[in-house]
Amino acid sequence: MSGPPFAFAASPAPVEGNDGMVVTAQHLASRIGVDVLRDGGNAVDAAVAVGYALAVVYPTAGNLGGGGFMTIRLADGTSTFLDFRERAPKAATRDMYLDAAGEPVPGASTDTYLAIGVPGSVAGFEMAREKYGTLGRDRLIAPAIALARDGFVLEPGDIASFTDGNDMLAKDPAASRIFLKDGEPLSLGARLVQSDLAGSLQAISDRGADAFYQGEIADLIVKASEANGGILAKSDFEDYAVRELEPVACNYRGYDIVSSPPPSSGGLVICEILNVLEGYPISYLGYGSAETTRLMVEAMRHAFVDRNTALGDPDFVENPVEKLTSKAYAEEIRARIDPYRAGVSEELTPASAAESRETTHYSIIDKDGNAVAVTYTLNGSFGTGKVAEGTGILLNNEMDDFTSKPGVPNLYGLVQGEANAIEPGKSPLSSMSPTIVSRDGKPFMVIGSPGGSRIITITLSAIMNVIDHGMDISEAIDAPRIHHQWLPDRVYMEPYALSPDTLRILAGMGYTVGIDPDWTIWGEAAGILVGGRDLREIEAGTGTARYYGAIDSRATAGAAIGY
Repeated sequence: MSGPPFAFAASPAPVEGNDGMVVTAQHLASRIGVDVLRDGGNAVDAAVAVGYALAVVYPTAGNLGGGGFMTIRLADGTSTFLDFRERAPKAATRDMYLDAAGEPVPGASTDTYLAIGVPGSVAGFEMAREKYGTLGRDRLIAPAIALARDGFVLEPGDIASFTDGNDMLAKDPAASRIFLKDGEPLSLGARLVQSDLAGSLQAISDRGADAFYQGEIADLIVKASEANGGILAKSDFEDYAVRELEPVACNYRGYDIVSSPPPSSGGLVICEILNVLEGYPISYLGYGSAETTRLMVEAMRHAFVDRNTALGDPDFVENPVEKLTSKAYAEEIRARIDPYRAGVSEELTPASAAESRETTHYSIIDKDGNAVAVTYTLNGSFGTGKVAEGTGILLNNEMDDFTSKPGVPNLYGLVQGEANAIEPGKSPLSSMSPTIVSRDGKPFMVIGSPGGSRIITITLSAIMNVIDHGMDISEAIDAPRIHHQWLPDRVYMEPYALSPDTLRILAGMGYTVGIDPDWTIWGEAAGILVGGRDLREIEAGTGTARYYGAIDSRATAGAAIGY
């Protein structure tokens, strides 16, 4: 096995800033966010500008044709959550991906026009801007329009993001004309111009969300869907609405956490796992030890069985939020954890009656302490790989996050239940976890990541690495990770995450542990720490700057930029 493309042994120093910090998976988008802050915009303004920019410069996951979540913590301490997740079309049915024998049709929920959910990104950005932003729409979209119209030069990280998608993009004529040259992958130093996307962005700048949901953009997407066996209708777009929800909240060792509520499982599962681990001296046990790893795995096992069987869209399913986030329930779980032997996933029962690794996350904080965490996605890398002719917009394959058939794994190995079955107008269950941590009423950490079902455990690990293990924000994000998701009953790890001695101890207790075959694309976390590089500096008051940002070393095109 070849070595990793990123350094585990030494992380770069966190980036410093006194007036603001923007951390994204693409450096041009990060710069655009910082420019908005410099021009007097707040963190929400910057988040909107970054969202539109990533649709141009990070097409593998940045999007207008997908959806996502935004967690906002305002300077006055109030928090809110915007759900602009995709919705199932009105013509969707629970068995739409099954053949006559009742078995899933390969590729139907990922590679065809039937895989496309009604996009929410534009509606989400416009609601955020109108309700919580301060700058005009034209100011926030203008940088994205310029990048699409004039193009941008592809650097090594940009080329790397296309590597796994070129073959898929080549199959769609509209996508191929944009993202390939004469059918061949774009080369280093090439300029990517997206004229149709510039036109779509200009229409949104001129008319707002109506341009996307009521006008020609929706007409063109519906036309492409109808011509290719899809079920999208104009009324699906006209009736789309963003939901503003109360974030999931919990407390871990005195730190207040707000994160994503259903239709994301992220915040609930993170809180459930942290509540369980709070009962153990994790800091004393140490990072990467057999005991810390065992306890994390068992907490993950119990939380993911709840995630995969009990949770769904809150408009369709009653989610046991209060139970799953309670300290009493965590105590029940700790009582069921065998201190000597590995648990058995098949023996666990539910608490009550995923998107791709090619999601993207960004974290922003402004001079006033307003903090925003955004995770949005097309699901698979470049979504379906299809572009609606004339729009320049890549379309998602988010319908795969529904339960196509209870008990059958989806694209990312998650075995899910009836609560996440397909219904018209329903959002599929997500793992996206845009999270903001505060302490003593002040922002402490902004964090999140792409990574499919691993989003939850990546975000969890970063929080623990800072609070329990004393790492700085860069080390906390770069540190090698472990993951368990109930089924399959296996502990996944990145190279070097666990020592040979730890692996032997875990094997002796009955755990099956192995390097994840997809470890090279295991998340790209983006984080900010307030007041110091690490907890020691924060508590001592010795930080030399106000904000410290870090982009995952796994994110080759990303950047943390402060000012």
